[in-house]
Amino acid sequence: MTNYARMYRFGMTPWESYGEAASDNISVVLDREEADRPRPLGRALDLGCGRGQFTPELARRGWQAVGIDYVPAAMAAARERGDAGVTYVEGDVTDLQSAGLEGTFDFFLDIGCFQGFDAGQRQAVGRGVTALAKPDATLLMLAFGPTRVRSFIGGVSRDEVEAAFPNWELLTVEPAATAGLGWPMNKTKPEWFRFRRQS
Repeated sequence: MTNYARMYRFGMTPWESYGEAASDNISVVLDREEADRPRPLGRALDLGCGRGQFTPELARRGWQAVGIDYVPAAMAAARERGDAGVTYVEGDVTDLQSAGLEGTFDFFLDIGCFQGFDAGQRQAVGRGVTALAKPDATLLMLAFGPTRVRSFIGGVSRDEVEAAFPNWELLTVEPAATAGLGWPMNKTKPEWFRFRRQS
């Protein structure tokens, strides 16, 4: 498992740089996600939200946005932003049942979190998300593909992503923008995965 707490401590947060550089691409996939949904949009959970880079954007778009992350320093920074309409929960995405989240969710967003876990942890994330999902909920995930430096930067294959969500239908897989990714991340062929919870 990627040691995110250590990376925050040493100021190594390449996912934040990527989020800034790829903001247009992220906006496009969120626009598509929301296009056919009735209003109000419902509840969204930002998995591994870090310092709240994307959770406020979900709220701005009309979601009841909740961000969850296990790194206390990241959660403190997110809360200090004071973003309106956003709730932050300190908790482990591999143990969502114990995180104190209330109710269920219509949408789950994962930008670079799932890819840092081992097989057992990925299965745990899948079970937790499934338990919190409303019927026909959707999951949008951005993940690097596996490479020779996977142990350092993470990465998952399509089969590994699908294996963690057996009760979900994989709707689309498409390449993600690589702008803002330095070496070796720009060699990882990041992809967007979109799932729907099966009834």
